[in-house]
Amino acid sequence: MTPAQFITLEGGEGVGKSTNLDFIKCLLIKQGKQVVVTREPGGTPLAEKLRQLLLATDAEKIDDTTELLLMFAARADHIQQVIKPALAQGKWVLCDRFTDSTYAYQGGGRGLNTENIAWLAQFVQKELQPNLTFLLDAPIEIGMARAKKRGALDRFETEKRLFFDSVRSAFLEREKECPERIKRINANQALALVQKDIQAHMDHLL
Repeated sequence: MTPAQFITLEGGEGVGKSTNLDFIKCLLIKQGKQVVVTREPGGTPLAEKLRQLLLATDAEKIDDTTELLLMFAARADHIQQVIKPALAQGKWVLCDRFTDSTYAYQGGGRGLNTENIAWLAQFVQKELQPNLTFLLDAPIEIGMARAKKRGALDRFETEKRLFFDSVRSAFLEREKECPERIKRINANQALALVQKDIQAHMDHLL
């Protein structure tokens, strides 16, 4: 029997992470798994407060380094309060974003030194890494059009096109660096085909 696994979903804006998180959750429940669904930044009361600060468009300007540290502060609490306890109890953890997003948004988008991100990841996560990561990838214009249909944009979603080009490039670079863990899914195809590709990887994992 496959032990409890930590699975993350990554990608830019409007690529369908929430929809496919629910799909994976249903797959696991059908297999008799206990599942915890969570998100970053967020997942705990403290981390959700930090999320509000990070995503608010009417807040004071946040320095890039401050943004990075707030992300890892939220992550540290999330890991200790939710992720590690759930895995220890034999529950599968599904998370909407994790450290790959930090490499993409703060590393790629903000241009921060990835060595500093790697140091913080080691300091906060220790040995914890996702067992499997789905990188949902779609052209920037497609994803942003979908995001705008959801309603008001958050602080990250209001960034310029160059920012999102850098974020996407950083995600694709992460895939090259971690090919065994990160599985890129074409999120520009029909949802049924997206979920067929996801299920193929999940079947292999299970």
